[in-house]
Amino acid sequence: MARLEDMDATEIGDRLRIARSEAKLNQEDAAKALSVSRPTIIAIEKGQRKVKLDELDQLADLYRVPLNRLLARDAVQLDLQGRFRRVDVNEKDAAQVIGQLNKLASASVELERLLGLKPSQLYLPEQPIGPGSVERQAEEAAAELRHRLGLGLAPIPDIVSLLENELSIRVFVRGLPSETAGVFAFDPAVGACILLNAKHPWERRAMTAAHELGHFLTNRSAVDMVEVDEALSGPDERFANAFAYAFLLPPSGLRRKFQEIVEADNKFTARHLILLAHTFHVSVEAVCRQLERLELLPQGSFESLKRRGLNKESVRGVLGDLAPTDDRTPKNPRLAHLVASAYNRGVVSEGQLAQMLGMDRVEVRELIDVFGDAEGDELVIDVS
Repeated sequence: MARLEDMDATEIGDRLRIARSEAKLNQEDAAKALSVSRPTIIAIEKGQRKVKLDELDQLADLYRVPLNRLLARDAVQLDLQGRFRRVDVNEKDAAQVIGQLNKLASASVELERLLGLKPSQLYLPEQPIGPGSVERQAEEAAAELRHRLGLGLAPIPDIVSLLENELSIRVFVRGLPSETAGVFAFDPAVGACILLNAKHPWERRAMTAAHELGHFLTNRSAVDMVEVDEALSGPDERFANAFAYAFLLPPSGLRRKFQEIVEADNKFTARHLILLAHTFHVSVEAVCRQLERLELLPQGSFESLKRRGLNKESVRGVLGDLAPTDDRTPKNPRLAHLVASAYNRGVVSEGQLAQMLGMDRVEVRELIDVFGDAEGDELVIDVS
């Protein structure tokens, strides 16, 4: 832990500003707690006036942040507010979602530093949307990325791990407001981050992840928050949507599978649709929409099937024991590894992890248990 006198006023001021924001308090609340004026708090947060030790102690109590965390040499605090692509986002939901992403991304970087890790951030170059068909550009970008990753036309069973391991994008899965599907943000200190809604089914999370990947490829300067059933008005959103479909459901691969079914059975039914969705690890709606986009099914086919009784029960009836559970997409796989490693090495306690991640201890324990207790694991492999 650093001494307050050794810290730059701007750095400690920035940490206090972010801590206050995460605590959902305003500058008037902080000023009242210290019995000072609001301009004094503004000056402290801007680094124009260095906070005193007793003031720092009071603010740490007010913000419910350990004092040693505010003074930690390896502490990382981010502010991924950025500029939203859309002007009609729900401000309350946006503040909550960005606050969660800030905390998770900060904790992730801090754990990496404590463990001596230096993740790669060799990102693909941005590909701004050019003139011409946005949808055509999105499909070409999806095909190019699939080729670069060596995917060919194969289904993608776990896009979260693909994003983290192959593209160095930090992905987190946490409960968010129900109308929020996910958010993408970029910061030079932490890189590209995607937060997905754990309340949504796995197939929705997969499509949201692919949608945000589309934004990552074209424009990293703006924060994107995806909401359920939002209108796709601008070129950025249209690109991301078309990219998501083409990346998870490559047109040539899907067209080939469709033609094989029709040639073999001389028809295409709801059962075939369900089996195709299972093959490509997406929802029935997603595969139906893509078939409509490719003009292999009539427009409005999905709505027609819903009216005639297509639902979750009918999907389970076709797939039986093959029906995926809601845990199909792993939740926080890399974060769980960082948490378990840091805890098992003894560099942080369970309570410190809960504070860093904004989780309760039960949730932290669940993350630790993903990779087990290092002391209780008898199947150790010697790598010396």
